[in-house]
This record gives sequence, structure tokens and C-alpha cells, in this order.
Amino acid sequence: MNYNDFYNKSIQYPEEFWAEQANTIKWYTKPEVILSQDENGYPLWYKDGELNMCYLALDKHVEDGFGDQVAIIYDSPVTQTVKKYTFAQVKTEVAKLAGGMQSLSLKQGDTAIIYMPMIPQAAFAMLACARIGVTHSVVFGGFAPHELAIRIDDCKPRLIITASSGIEIDRLITYKPLVDEAIALASHRPKKVIVFNRKLGARVPFKKYDVDYDALVYGSEEAACVPVNTLHPLYILYTSGTTGKPKGVVRDTGGYAVALRFSMQHIYNVKEDDVFWAASDVGWVVGHSFIVYGPLLNRNATVIFEGKPIKTPDASTFWRIIDEHKVNAMFTAPTAIRAIKKEDPDGDFIKQYDLSSLKTQFLAGERCDLATLEWYSQHIKAPAIDHWWQTESGWPMIANMMGVEALAVKPGSVGKAVCGYNIKIFSEEGSEVAANEQGYVVIELPLPPGTLLDLWNDNPRFQAGYLAQFPGYYFSGDGGYKDEDDYIFITGRVDDVINVAGHRLSTSEMEEIVSSHQSVAECAVIGINDALKGQIPLALVVIKLNDEIENYQLEQEVIKLVRQQIGAVASLRNVVIVERLPKTRSGKILRKLMRSIADGDAFQIPSTIDDEAIVAEIETVLSKHEIGTYNKQH
Repeated sequence: MNYNDFYNKSIQYPEEFWAEQANTIKWYTKPEVILSQDENGYPLWYKDGELNMCYLALDKHVEDGFGDQVAIIYDSPVTQTVKKYTFAQVKTEVAKLAGGMQSLSLKQGDTAIIYMPMIPQAAFAMLACARIGVTHSVVFGGFAPHELAIRIDDCKPRLIITASSGIEIDRLITYKPLVDEAIALASHRPKKVIVFNRKLGARVPFKKYDVDYDALVYGSEEAACVPVNTLHPLYILYTSGTTGKPKGVVRDTGGYAVALRFSMQHIYNVKEDDVFWAASDVGWVVGHSFIVYGPLLNRNATVIFEGKPIKTPDASTFWRIIDEHKVNAMFTAPTAIRAIKKEDPDGDFIKQYDLSSLKTQFLAGERCDLATLEWYSQHIKAPAIDHWWQTESGWPMIANMMGVEALAVKPGSVGKAVCGYNIKIFSEEGSEVAANEQGYVVIELPLPPGTLLDLWNDNPRFQAGYLAQFPGYYFSGDGGYKDEDDYIFITGRVDDVINVAGHRLSTSEMEEIVSSHQSVAECAVIGINDALKGQIPLALVVIKLNDEIENYQLEQEVIKLVRQQIGAVASLRNVVIVERLPKTRSGKILRKLMRSIADGDAFQIPSTIDDEAIVAEIETVLSKHEIGTYNKQH
């Protein structure tokens, strides 16, 4: 198949193209209206179809005679557990959990929050919600109660599904007290909390709203799949917003199912019966699309991995899993490969395993540096394919479509536009720029199926954040450029959202937390380059007049505040006291200038700065704290 012809057809004849792709999944009611619009003119796909995502992921394969095929491989080096579940076993567990949820009065149109570690029950909970038409919102288990409470108040779940604990390399994290604290903080009160007790020794305080997971599943009848409209919200997934208030991205059911089937086959080149491993978390979009729904739709065994790329027990974990489970395609963030490279620079662990099953290694979630790509290519035969997408898109937007035509790889580029995405690079004025000229990455409407439907209960923010700046186009929030061969290069966010090891986090939200410290007069949090995580936050703080707090004490207290409010995932490690912050004459803090200083990049002092002397002051302070030195050395 030729990439250019296939791609051009998707852009020139989108209805015909996506009508054909809709035939690859089974509908209860096949859609007749392929492309339409909502009341605001936003494109909708397959609006008159009916289907059920859980049916497509499980029941259909059992009906087709593949019930004994492995669906889920649970590999947990932190608990030294490996367990495999067939499609028939998963279907029975999910159907009984869904029946239990119905006995708790959950019904189509309700919402539920899932707050769990990387265990099979997290996937079971997602699929059980999908089975009965309950919209789920998975909240990453590393988020603090404050963040969970915000999401509770926004999506107003009737139910929360959680576990007794998560487990890290060196400690047990008790989930249930965190959930209880979040419920106490929130204005909305869920009716019930289902608790899966892992029996790892964590304290599980009992509340009147608690329901035991095992007892509920054991005592319930299997629920049938509930047909839902194509546009029924399958899930809400929160992503960081520039205001500090998370944005609830809404995903439809029908377009998403079509897009995931298309992705597995045409982007990842994964055949039915293959083993697919996305080394991510169900709390992120990768977990939704390519740990749970995508592989199961495509009748692949999917790996649920509870561990880290290093120290569980060492840097060989990824290679052991590929060898042991015969993984055919893998997806991870560049951070994971960098961490392995740091621990095993000569690739000695790699030589101990048979990686011949691995056909392709996909990288995404953050920018991949050339050194990491070169190290990987030096030690592993399978090609490393960088690609780019977002929580909002739900599936890849730019990639090397390995199931269509394996194009030449250009280091530094994330590939070419994926079918359905008419990607352009715009100037600030909204005109397309020339090849190799940087600008804003935008996508002409209609976006293809499976992309965001709206923001949960906040359409004005959806319109303003994504559609208003360039009418007729979706604005990605990222900058980049195209070369003369239409390969696309992403240069990073143009707003104050930073990417820490693949996790999008709002610096403005961190600024609010830092500012709440009693010694802080004003502050700025910026994302600076980090050799391991891609970016990490740096807080520059002006303390109140006559406050004599030591830098170390302030740093520790601010770090603790951020951990309490956001979680360890924020990775704030450096807090630097400065006399003043560089600003324009109108009072705008020059964050980009400070990022350049911290990263050791070339910069121009803007003519609007109120005092040029501040630049030298910031350079001196950061040098003293070895912020720039740290990044250069590591």
C-alpha cells in the first residue's frame, strides 16, 4: 500500500474513507450518516450508529471462537506476579462486575471514577463501565487527594472504584485513605466506593459507602452489553490546562472504536494474535487507547505492567518481558529508554535476552532526543519509531504508518501526518508558513473519528482553547515545522503546560501552590530541560520583605506543598530565591527568557523588558545553584 495515495484519499474524500473503515468493526446499528455537525458546526462522525465497546473488546472474540486466547498478561515485578487471563475469563469477570454495578443502581448516563494502580482490575473496571453505558474517568493513581477532589466535583461520579494500595519500588501507597480524603474535600458525594483489597498489608479504613470488590463480583449476575449511541461518552480523561483547572476531554464511543482498530492495523502494524505492550498507565490516554481498548479490539494480548523500567529489579525488566511474553510491538516514553541507558550504557542486559519477537518499538509522550534513538538503534534490531499525539486526539496524529508503508526515518522528526489529519504549520496571523519555518501546529477540520468530542460541561472553554484562534482549524498548542518532504518536527508547547516524563502538567497550577507559602511574595514556575525526564519544573521565588527564611528550608517546604497538592509526579526539586523576576513594562513575567537562561540557550532580551540588569542577576543566581550546570553535565 502506498502512503501518499492512502493518506490523500483520507483528506480528499473523508466520508468515503471513514465509511470504509467503519466496516472493520461490528455495529448493532450501522451508521448511515457518516459525517455531520453539531449545533456549533463541530464535525461529528457516525452519529446514528449503535454499538458497545466492551462487546467489541471481549464478547465478539468469545463468540468468534477465541475465548481461550490470552487477552491480558499481568506482569508485576514489584509483587513478583505474572498472571494471564483469556478473553473468556476477562469477559466473565467484567460482566459480573458490571452486574454488581447495576445492583448499586449504576445505569447508562451515569459517571464513575476509577483510581487504581496498574493491575488487571483497573482494566476490568473500565470495561465494566463501557459494558453498561457508564462513562468512566480514570484518575492516575499518583495524583494527590486535592487533584482527585477537583475531578470528583467536575464529573460528579455516582461511584468510585479503587484498590487498597499501589506499590512502588520501595514503598506501599495506601489508596483508600487518599480516596476518603478526596471525598471529604469535594463538594460532590459519590454514593459508593468499590474497594479491591490486594491484601498487601495496606491499611483499608472502612466507610459506610464502601463495597468489597470480590464480594460484589462473586455475588452478582453477568450483565449484558448495553447498546449505546455512537456519540455516547465512553470516558472523560482530564488533561492539564493553562488555567490550572484540568480539562475533561470527552471521548465518543463509535468514532473511537473505528480509530483504534485503524491505529492497531495501519500505524502499529499489529496482527490479530500478536502481543502488544504499551508500558504506560491506565491513568493516561496511552493506557486507554493502547493498553485496554485498542489491543483488545484488535484481538491482541495486551501487557499490563506494574513496575518501572529500572530497579524492578534492574534495567533488564523491559527485555525480560519482551522475551518471556514474546512481545511483537512495544510503546513507551523516551524517558524509560533514557533511564535504562543510564543504568546500562553498554547494553549488557539486552544481550541476555532473546528479543527476536519484537518487530517495532514505538516512542511517544515527549520529545525523543537523538542520543536516545542512536543508543537504542545500536543495541536493538527492531526499528524505533517516534510519533506524536495528544490526550485530545486519542490516537496518533503524526507517525510512520508501519502498516501502510514503512517510510525512511528522519532523526528528530515524528514522521508524517496520519490519515485523516490535515496538518499545517501556521504563523501567528493564521497563514501557512514555508518549509522549515517554525510556527503553530494546526489541523484542518474535520478532525478524523476518535478525537475529542468536547470538554466535559465546558463547551465555551473547548471552543476558546482549541477552535477560536484559527477558525476552521484545531490548534494543538504545540509549535513545530515541516521540511521540504512533509516530515514534521515538533518543537514543544507554546503555552505553560510542561511535559515531565510524558506527563502533561500545568506550571500555572504549580505557581498557585508555590504562592500559597507564607514566605512567598511572587513566583514563576518554568519547565527546564532535563536529560532523563525531558522537562522538570523550576520555581523562582521572591520572598516577602524582611522574611529571613533560608533557601533550603523554603525549597523543602515548597516541594512538600506541591507533592501534597499535585503528587510526586510533578517532580519539583529546585526552588531558587531571587531578588526580583524579569518582567515587561506592563508587568508580564518573561518566563520564556528565564527558560532560555536556565537551559543555556541563546536568547534576546526583549525591548519591552522593564530593567535589563535583571537578566544578569538571574544568570548569576542560577549559576550559583548549578541549575544550568546540572543540565549541561547530565
